[in-house]
Parts: sequence; C-alpha cells; structure tokens
Amino acid sequence: MSVSAQSLNDVQLNLLKLFSRKMSETEQAEINEILLKYYDNLLQKEVQHAINHKGYTKEDFENVLNNSQRTK
Repeated sequence: MSVSAQSLNDVQLNLLKLFSRKMSETEQAEINEILLKYYDNLLQKEVQHAINHKGYTKEDFENVLNNSQRTK
C-alpha cells in the first residue's frame, strides 16, 4: 500500500524518519508496547472524563452488567 507524504502528518513523517533503520524483533515489540501503553492511557483518560461528565457510579455499571446477564 503506497501512502503519499502529503497524507501524513508531521508526527507520522518524523516517526518514519526515526524508524527508517533496521530493528530487531525485540525493538519492534518494545516500540509497539510503548505505543499501546500511550494510547491505552489516552483511552482511559477519555473514559474517565465521560464517566465523570455523565455522573456514572459503580452501581450504574453493576446494574448494566446484572441486567445484560439476565437477558442472555
């Protein structure tokens, strides 16, 4: 799949330059883990923000879980 440089943002272009060298499988796995942790952290912050904004409680989540298990 060919991607033009015009469709990439500055971060993507810099990452391509940074990772243009050969890497071992271990290095690739470590970089993947770093990126996964980064995006997991962003997701957790967004979920927490939504929970706080909506005012959901632990009981709300337990009710949803209990109700969905009854319908199965």
